[in-house]
Amino acid sequence: MPKTFHRTDRVSAQIRRDLGTLVHAAVREHGLPSVSVSDVEVTRDMAHAKVFVTALMPERSLEAVKGLRELAGELRMGLARAMKLRHVPELHFHYDDSVDRGERIDNLLRDLPDVQSAQSGAGDEEGEKA
Repeated sequence: MPKTFHRTDRVSAQIRRDLGTLVHAAVREHGLPSVSVSDVEVTRDMAHAKVFVTALMPERSLEAVKGLRELAGELRMGLARAMKLRHVPELHFHYDDSVDRGERIDNLLRDLPDVQSAQSGAGDEEGEKA
């Protein structure tokens, strides 16, 4: 069954692309910590957009999100110039910690002892005893 695409999905994708460029320029211009736009969720009425950003330096993520929130009006105006929408959604910036969570899980998995090698090692010892 083919996936149906809703207008909000298309608008979200377009905002993510255009806003990514605008955020990159704003980061350089205002000296904010480096961030990139990872996802955008637009409400059905297109009045609001949750913009999720990831930071290159997670320890400075709060500073980056705070700076973007202060620049939200300016970024929204830039978005209005770039997009052909009657009404550009109000931008709400949030830190996307999914990359951090994924990295933490990956580190935990790496720290686990290798279960298969432990089991095969136990099997070898039993064979030697017999």
